[in-house]
Amino acid sequence: MVSSEYERRIAARFATFDQDGNGFIDREDFSSAAKALLAEFGVAARSDKGQALYGGAEAFWQGMAGIADRDGDQRINREEFVNGAVKRLRDNPERFAEIARPFLHAALDLADTDGDGAATVEDTARVLRILGADEDIAKAAAAALDTDGDGKVGEAEIVPAFARYFTVPE
Repeated sequence: MVSSEYERRIAARFATFDQDGNGFIDREDFSSAAKALLAEFGVAARSDKGQALYGGAEAFWQGMAGIADRDGDQRINREEFVNGAVKRLRDNPERFAEIARPFLHAALDLADTDGDGAATVEDTARVLRILGADEDIAKAAAAALDTDGDGKVGEAEIVPAFARYFTVPE
């Protein structure tokens, strides 16, 4: 049995994906997130990094739609999101991590300004802020993602944390 508290917490995550606030998650929300990240880091959409980010956003959208778009209308409403997350991801956050990985990899690559394979905590906070987190929350979350204390956030740190956050185990 799924608790109402768990459902409430999952539903709160919906707003993170609904970038335009229209009450639905759709392909445009993922494209908008990619566009905003490219603008923040001053990277052209037609660059290799830009194309990887848009490709990752599309893969993420396709994965989310496959899990949650129950009526096939190419958009996910709040109820579909809650039910998709609760029924399909609750016991398998690794699946969500794999759906999100191409986008997270490309976003991390974008924020990795020195090319060492990881983004600084500060640049990770910038990504989180652009994706909708409040400034203070973005800073705290980015610092918490730096699990080894090296001042950097790598894919091995961010992907599982992202999956845990969006699947919110009880």
